[in-house]
Amino acid sequence: MIPKAVVFDIGNVLIEWQPERFYDAEIGEDKRRAMFAVVDLHAMNDRVDRGENFTKMVEQCAKSYPDWTVEIMMWHDRWLDMANPAIDHSVRLMAALQDKGTPVFSLTNFGIETYEIAEKKYPFLRAFDRDFISGHMGVIKPDPRIYQMLEEGSGLSGGDLLFTDDRPENIAAAALRGWQTHHFTGAQGWADKLVASGLLTDGEAQ
Repeated sequence: MIPKAVVFDIGNVLIEWQPERFYDAEIGEDKRRAMFAVVDLHAMNDRVDRGENFTKMVEQCAKSYPDWTVEIMMWHDRWLDMANPAIDHSVRLMAALQDKGTPVFSLTNFGIETYEIAEKKYPFLRAFDRDFISGHMGVIKPDPRIYQMLEEGSGLSGGDLLFTDDRPENIAAAALRGWQTHHFTGAQGWADKLVASGLLTDGEAQ
């Protein structure tokens, strides 16, 4: 079955998202490991992705861990340095699909304010045919509800949708709903999947 729409995750699919790499470069791996052992920054970020205010969440976290205040505030003040760079081949694939008339949706765990920051740097984030952004939806992957909301919003379900994400648990949740899926480990593998699915030719998938 040729999919009727393609659904992209964003972090580590269209934009690299590597906070640990950022902190390793800024404060050193040992210090980063020590901080992450004490401060659950990813749990804080999950709250942002569910729709809580980005600045408020980071500032509250920083106040709760005075030994790490400066480092925690980097999550806010230098967020774009963590969400960087764009994965250019994936961006080209998104455009190629749309050029062929295939609708492209986002389905992303992303905060309201952080998405606004990101789309100023990455204009392609404004180019989706439909946006399904967790901060606005109040739920994050892999909760089944977020997939249901995309189905309800798009009018598509099951094998009509082809979804790529870098996290296996998010892929598994989509597969349970009958979606076609691809575990993203690199842009070339995703390109190959789009060709195999009959959506792009080899030349269009470059």
